[in-house]
Amino acid sequence: MTDEYFYGATLKEGSKTVTWDSDNKPEGYPRTNKLVIKQCLLGHEAAADEFNVVQVETMTIRDTLRIPIAVLKVGELRQCRMDLEFSDAPVTFTLVEGKGPVHIHGLHLLGSLVEEFEDMEEMEEEGLDEEEADEDEDEDGASQKKKPKLTNNSKGKPGGGGAVAGGGPAGNDKNRKRK
Repeated sequence: MTDEYFYGATLKEGSKTVTWDSDNKPEGYPRTNKLVIKQCLLGHEAAADEFNVVQVETMTIRDTLRIPIAVLKVGELRQCRMDLEFSDAPVTFTLVEGKGPVHIHGLHLLGSLVEEFEDMEEMEEEGLDEEEADEDEDEDGASQKKKPKLTNNSKGKPGGGGAVAGGGPAGNDKNRKRK
């Protein structure tokens, strides 16, 4: 289960940096957090002759990474669609060039509680155990029941395929009319 919340930030002259920090959560709040950026949009009041460059700073496995994610300019590119995901780390967006405004839109996803994940794992394990038990029953039940033998019995005895729609024995040529 995940709760989704709209995330938005504006970078402009005077406030060129904004930080999303999921690590600043209260004690005893074991939910997972994820930030998904969907779009950077250049505001309508942006200057026509300047580039607006948005840079992101986040942690990688080894160190901090700073990289541009959008370059916007009036008359060339006013919006940039993206699908960037950042998990449980401070993420800083900075307008490194231009006066903006640049609007950043996305989703803040709150994952399930850690306890809920543990409960779900237990439920899944129980479900798998039940499925395996059902499959074992099906296999045992099928092997205990014997299927009736079908034979081609031309004399019409029960269990065979001897009777035909006309009512007589199937293999008896004397009952057939000759033309």
